[in-house]
Amino acid sequence: MKYFLIILYTLFTFISANSGATAVPGAAATPATTTIMVFGDSLSAGYGLPQEAGWVSLLKKRLQTQSQIHLINNSISGETAMGGRNRIEQALKTHRPDIVILELGGNDGLRGASIESIRDNLEAIIEACQRNNATVLLAGMQLPPNYGIAYTQKFQDIYAQLAKRHQLKLVPFLLDGFGDKREFFQADGIHPNGHAQQKIVENVWKVLRTMFKSQPTIADGRP
Repeated sequence: MKYFLIILYTLFTFISANSGATAVPGAAATPATTTIMVFGDSLSAGYGLPQEAGWVSLLKKRLQTQSQIHLINNSISGETAMGGRNRIEQALKTHRPDIVILELGGNDGLRGASIESIRDNLEAIIEACQRNNATVLLAGMQLPPNYGIAYTQKFQDIYAQLAKRHQLKLVPFLLDGFGDKREFFQADGIHPNGHAQQKIVENVWKVLRTMFKSQPTIADGRP
């Protein structure tokens, strides 16, 4: 009788320990969370604007009803492509994003950095993201015409070339639709004002939405 009880107790313990690994018929699976990290400069950091007024905050608000989407803003005002290259590995390790919205290079262009260095640094960021299984959405930029036709065209071409080489989704120009209209910029003539932020959201969203396995419903009802 003593040995029977020992065997019975052992069987009960084994069954209890493994019961948690048994799937419950009809139980719904927990939806996977998609983490999006915006990795940019002052245009994405919301320079000169209230924190809640920047385009990243507006995009986050648009997605707030989507509990399976987590948006992180890892943008720094004044950031360059080289600066981004130096900190991307740590950012990927910390946040483990599924999608990275890469918005860098504008400060490099405004400083007249070599086209080769801008391209190389952006490419290093892209490759780091891909090694960490993060899909990149590249946000293109353009420079004012006073930087010269040759330089501005080569700068603009960087983004399309990288998108093609690495098969990336591309927003051709982050400031499309208002980049040449002074009324959408702050006093410095460089940073978009509050009126421009929703326009940036639309430019990003029309590409970003295609990157989800199932397109999330937008809180404000727009397609």
